[in-house]
Amino acid sequence: MADPTTQSAQISCAMNTSSTKESTYYVMELVYWRDPKKSAVAFGMSLLVLLSLATFSVISVVSYMLLALLCVTITFRVYKSVIQAVQKSGEGHPFKALMEKDLTVQPEIFQKYVDVCLTYVNLAINQARQLLLVEDLVDSLKLI
Repeated sequence: MADPTTQSAQISCAMNTSSTKESTYYVMELVYWRDPKKSAVAFGMSLLVLLSLATFSVISVVSYMLLALLCVTITFRVYKSVIQAVQKSGEGHPFKALMEKDLTVQPEIFQKYVDVCLTYVNLAINQARQLLLVEDLVDSLKLI
C-alpha cells in the first residue's frame, strides 16, 4: 500500500486539464478529508440539506437556501462598501471577478447533452412500455 503523499502526487500528476478530471480530483480531496475544514463544511452542508429535505418540501428548502445566500451576499457587499468608504480605497465591486465570468452555454455542448439525455429517455420509455404492457410476464410480475 502506497503512502498518502505518493498517492496525492500520482493523482496530481495524472490530472488532465479537462473539467471532469478536475472536478473528480476535488471531490476525491473532499471525500478523503485531505483538507478537513473544507470537507467538514461540505459534508455538514450536505447533511443539513438532507435533513431539511426530510422535514420540509423541496420548494421551501431551495427558497430558504437562496434567501440565506442572498442575505450573506448583501451583507458582504454592504460590509465591503463601508470598509472602502472608511479606508477611501477604490477596490470596486467585491464580486466583480464572478460577474465577469462567461456563463453562457454553447449550443454544441447543449446539443451533445440533450442527445445523451434523449437516449436515456427513450430507453426508459421502451422499458416502461415493455413492463406495463406485459411483454414478458416474469418481468412485469417482478415490477409488482
